[in-house]
Amino acid sequence: MKNWKKSMLAGVLAVGMVGTLSACQPKSEGQQEELEKITFVLDWTPNTNHTGIYVAIANGYFAEEGLEVEVVQPPEDGAEVLVASGKAQFGVSFQDYIAPGLIGDDPLPITAVAAMIQHNTSGIISRAGEGMDTPKGLEGHKYATWDLPVEKATIQQVMEADGGDFSKVELIPSTVTDEVSALQSKSVDAIWIYYGWAGIACQVAGLDTDYFAFADIDPVFDFYTPVIIGNNTYLTEHEEESKAFLAAVTKGYEYAMENPEEAAQILMDAAPELASNEELVVESQKYLAEQYQADAERWGEFDADRWSGFFTWLNDNQLLDGTVDPNAGFTNDYLPQK
Repeated sequence: MKNWKKSMLAGVLAVGMVGTLSACQPKSEGQQEELEKITFVLDWTPNTNHTGIYVAIANGYFAEEGLEVEVVQPPEDGAEVLVASGKAQFGVSFQDYIAPGLIGDDPLPITAVAAMIQHNTSGIISRAGEGMDTPKGLEGHKYATWDLPVEKATIQQVMEADGGDFSKVELIPSTVTDEVSALQSKSVDAIWIYYGWAGIACQVAGLDTDYFAFADIDPVFDFYTPVIIGNNTYLTEHEEESKAFLAAVTKGYEYAMENPEEAAQILMDAAPELASNEELVVESQKYLAEQYQADAERWGEFDADRWSGFFTWLNDNQLLDGTVDPNAGFTNDYLPQK
């Protein structure tokens, strides 16, 4: 689901702080009031991570808040650039993607305002029964790598905690676009996935797999992925509209949690290309219905200790070009109060 092959915001800081778009939709015949226009940029093609957004559009939750939301695809350099430039007011990112942009005297003008999924659902999947059900078992096997420092440091840490040796893993440059086919063909033995899509895809395909989640092994890896980010200028100058946006999004995700099959259909109506994988979409939606909020008091809420713990780990392992403030880059202030 997450495109690890994107650059980790390299060069993004050059964008700087520029004006935001806050145009209102012109009144049309029969329209009672102007709607505040908001552009929301995805991180990738539409998928079940995004269902709450599409539900909020289809069910009229945005319109009820006086908003008109346009969903757009990300540019090549990522949603972060579009939001930072103000050409989109909100978008989808990830805590690890945000970190590099928060370093220095001129940080990227974006803030995470909601956790789309409460816990990190990523981990390593492999064919069942080949010994890779724990991190140490990766020794001597082919792992599809994106060759990213954070990625490799994560795997090394969980392997060492399990008594394993990361240097004994055969790193294969990743060209994986279909995890099921890659595992079945034995081109690789282990793949980093997000279980809500690729793991469910293996289930639907009837492929027996082993899997371990990073967050289950070390709580430092229970970071936030994905998140909704907002443009700082828009958040400051349009506080009420920002709160209205997140109120509608919250209703969208609450509906998806309570009605996963109906929500899956709304997603497929909005993105008809997904209909060819209807079983996968529905089963993924059922899985994520339990993950969007999980054990949090409300959908979207960040735990400050978990956020700062991951940033501290990045700093301690010198995985960034500089030091990021562990408490920077997120807020719960725009979420609806319970």
